[in-house]
Amino acid sequence: MSIDHLMPKHVAVIMDGNGRWAKKRFLPRVAGHKFAINRVRDLVKLCSEKGIEALTLFAFSSENWQRPADEVSILMSLAMQTIESELIKMHENNVQLKFIGDLKALDSRMQQIFNDAELLTAGNTGLKLRIAFNYGGQWDITQAVQKIAFSVQQGLLQPHEITAEVIASKLTTSDLPEPDLFIRTSGEQRISNFLLWQLAYTELYFTETLFPDFDAAAFEKALQWFLDRERRFGKTSEQLG
Repeated sequence: MSIDHLMPKHVAVIMDGNGRWAKKRFLPRVAGHKFAINRVRDLVKLCSEKGIEALTLFAFSSENWQRPADEVSILMSLAMQTIESELIKMHENNVQLKFIGDLKALDSRMQQIFNDAELLTAGNTGLKLRIAFNYGGQWDITQAVQKIAFSVQQGLLQPHEITAEVIASKLTTSDLPEPDLFIRTSGEQRISNFLLWQLAYTELYFTETLFPDFDAAAFEKALQWFLDRERRFGKTSEQLG
């Protein structure tokens, strides 16, 4: 079996440690967020080259609103600037870009920028890049349940017809395979309300590397770790063999 065949179809990343990276260099926290854009660019390029189907990046969680107001404002501005500056290149590279999360809570200009980016790249057939923005796993499950409850209320679905597959079909990642590999940088070993339903059988990779330092070599190391894993999905090693 080829290495390409064993590659994860979907990689999910919590990009952690930008502020700490900047602090270690006596720089403002925003410097870490700005430098991290280089790593995002690298990840998109590497996933595309390796034939990985989907990459989901946790850019801004529903809990991040609790950060200092000036940092939140900078993160919002940086997100818009990055999309505007990178969009044409992503489109030329056949990347399909979508945003997942409670986007209605964002200001109208940001919603418009996100929507325009999605429309431009909708027909692209390469890497499916998903940016989780104002996203929380509990929110994702809640909105899925609300959709299902409405279908039941309308008589379109019976309670006994609600299955795991039905719930998954209402999540914001319903058009993607479930993540095979989850990566969190900076040494934290938490899922932090990210893709809670979707990560049920995902391999969880934690690294001490701060995200601005998570370069191509660090990603290759994570991929090799994944390739060395035995994924049993409830079966025994003997059954797999």
